Amino acid sequence: MTSASAPPKGNFLDRNHYLLRRLHSLTGVVPIGVFLIVHLVTNSSVVWGLLAHGDKGHAGVETFQHEVNFIHSLPALLLIEVFGLWLPIAFHSVLGVYYAMTARPNNKDYPYQDNWRYTLQRISGYVGVLFIFYHVATLRWGWTFLVPGGTQWTAEHAASTLAMALRGHETDVTLAGLMVAAFYMAGVSLLVFHLANGLWTAAITWGVTVSAAAQRRWGHVCLLIGAGLMLAAWSAVIGFMTLDPAEARQVELRMLAPESAPGTDP
Repeated sequence: MTSASAPPKGNFLDRNHYLLRRLHSLTGVVPIGVFLIVHLVTNSSVVWGLLAHGDKGHAGVETFQHEVNFIHSLPALLLIEVFGLWLPIAFHSVLGVYYAMTARPNNKDYPYQDNWRYTLQRISGYVGVLFIFYHVATLRWGWTFLVPGGTQWTAEHAASTLAMALRGHETDVTLAGLMVAAFYMAGVSLLVFHLANGLWTAAITWGVTVSAAAQRRWGHVCLLIGAGLMLAAWSAVIGFMTLDPAEARQVELRMLAPESAPGTDP
């Protein structure tokens, strides 16, 4: 007669380590990674919208505002944000911090490049959580006391208010604005690295890239993805920081104004 098997030892996280590791990896790609890509492409439209329309100086603002208007026209946007983004970010962040704090790395046994990526992945996670909180709190929740000049971001004037938040003033660029812009530059750069490197490790976690050759090939793809996203991230930060809020506001007001009736002068 055989004895009953002993119950699994350890806490909930230890007993479900295999499942939670894969859920942690999955949420980093979908929906968080997908959202980051869409978000960076949307924000960088303030630059590529200008380039796509030649010498029309207002085209970047129009393109960006059009994208923002589309996003805010989605039905049940708050529910989409809560269940499709904020809860997955909270799950991924809390579990990621737990894994980072409880890990026992043996970095000295890995090549220098792998050691560097391992360390930076965790640093980018910590800073990324802080940056996301600041970004959402100031631009989505309206915590204006954390914004130079107290600028409150609004969807109707998305470009001008974001420009003022990164510049620190409506007409000038202040030291506080430069500090916020530098934090944005560091934050988006680390998030892009976290995603690109996370895509590489996710393929290993899910058994997609087993051999060293497959991992190397996928690494090249992740490098290209990261380079493209980094370009989008940097162009967005620089684009809004160098944007004239007053000129952007005029474009936004024109887009908000009702179209002229047929047969009348604009």
